[in-house]
Amino acid sequence: MPAITGRTTVIAHIGHPTELFASPSIYNPWFQARNVDAVVVPFGVRAEEFPALLPLVTRMSNFGGALITMPHKVTVMSVVDEVTPTARIAGAANAVKVGDDGRLLGDQFDGMGFVNGALAKGCVFQGRSALVVGSGGVGSAIAASVAGAGVARLGVHDARPGVADDLAGRIAEHWPGLELSTDSNDPAGYDIVVNATPLGMEPGDPLPVDVERISPGAFVGDVVLRGTTPFLRAALRRGCAVQVGTDMLFEQIPSYLRYFGLGETTAQELRALAELTE
Repeated sequence: MPAITGRTTVIAHIGHPTELFASPSIYNPWFQARNVDAVVVPFGVRAEEFPALLPLVTRMSNFGGALITMPHKVTVMSVVDEVTPTARIAGAANAVKVGDDGRLLGDQFDGMGFVNGALAKGCVFQGRSALVVGSGGVGSAIAASVAGAGVARLGVHDARPGVADDLAGRIAEHWPGLELSTDSNDPAGYDIVVNATPLGMEPGDPLPVDVERISPGAFVGDVVLRGTTPFLRAALRRGCAVQVGTDMLFEQIPSYLRYFGLGETTAQELRALAELTE
């Protein structure tokens, strides 16, 4: 990585815990290869400290933007001054920058990243059915983007009472003809099944759904950044096509870089330069 100087633009990757953050190992090699004077730095910020800290971080004179991850993607919506329609539908944001007028702006790229990655693998959304388990920041974004990609039936589920119902209500406002359900995480009969919960981050975590109920041939995705997770390995044994969490990450980074004004790239170029270890 080039030397960090007083002119280096800092992109703060804010979340907790930071141990699984893959972004520095993707962005920073690309910055070096493209001679971009910027750096992604992990900021380990607990949930109770985030609302006070974010406005302070964005006042740094060399602040170039923030990547927002768990557990702050929903909370950030009430901290920034303005959000895009995409973030509003999802009820979550994962990117923050300072506008020309000094106001904090939030946007959302998780859902776009998931859908683009799945399309690249041959997944068809139009007219099909999808189940998204987990209605937090990333799950809400994926559900909204899957709806926008043209599914005919969408199930959303969350273990917390009312959370999935709230998400379904926001989605129904924008896609009134979409068949929606919130009452079950049973994957039977769905063409696309997505784990958008943290299950799989820690050894011994239970699987997010009963894999034996997934239709062989379904497309199965996981947002957990641990390569081929136990959930995905079980889906592969069922004969399913799968998408790992880092695929979603690579597909959305070009949008992040464009949003922060740091250049243009492709997911393929980022993959070739990344220094990820699993």
